[in-house]
Amino acid sequence: MIELTKADGLWTVTLNNPQKANALTAAVLSDLAEIAEAATEARALILTGAGKVFSAGADLEEARAGLATSDLWERVSGAIAALPCLTVAALNGTLAGGANGMVLACDIRIAVPHAKVFYPVMKLGFLPQPSDPGRMAALIGPARTKMILMAGQKITAEEAYDFGLIDRVVEPDQLMQTAHELVADSLAATPEIAVGIARMCR
Repeated sequence: MIELTKADGLWTVTLNNPQKANALTAAVLSDLAEIAEAATEARALILTGAGKVFSAGADLEEARAGLATSDLWERVSGAIAALPCLTVAALNGTLAGGANGMVLACDIRIAVPHAKVFYPVMKLGFLPQPSDPGRMAALIGPARTKMILMAGQKITAEEAYDFGLIDRVVEPDQLMQTAHELVADSLAATPEIAVGIARMCR
């Protein structure tokens, strides 16, 4: 369900269960956490998905059984946010629910035009993961964060770009090429310089 490739310092993590819209189970989150925690040796990391949806968020059956309040969500997003390398979320499609956390934790977010962003936790009777509202508000402000989390709005890729939630909108056949272009300078730099600049930007 998760593919990991490593090449010349670049780690590419792909959610690969398109038949179920890359829904996140406890097993998938655990694997993601282990990968992110081990990626301290990576010089750049790209997070993407297979199919036409990046992730539908939590598997609803597991969410109702307790996954919604699991600490696995914070473990994943915290590990990604702590990485010293450049991290890019390449959204191949819609980003929903708890999957927002790992994407908000990345340094840069790019998306295809048909992607939408929504986070219907309140409607489903759950709280968002603790760090997600703060990270979202830091990017787009409290009012727009409430528009997503409290008003339950689905935001198009273009709206997300205008808000500052998405940094670039690209055609599907250019998504991964653009992601690779974004990490190219970090891969070419010495690790000390890349890490130093990353720290200065926080």
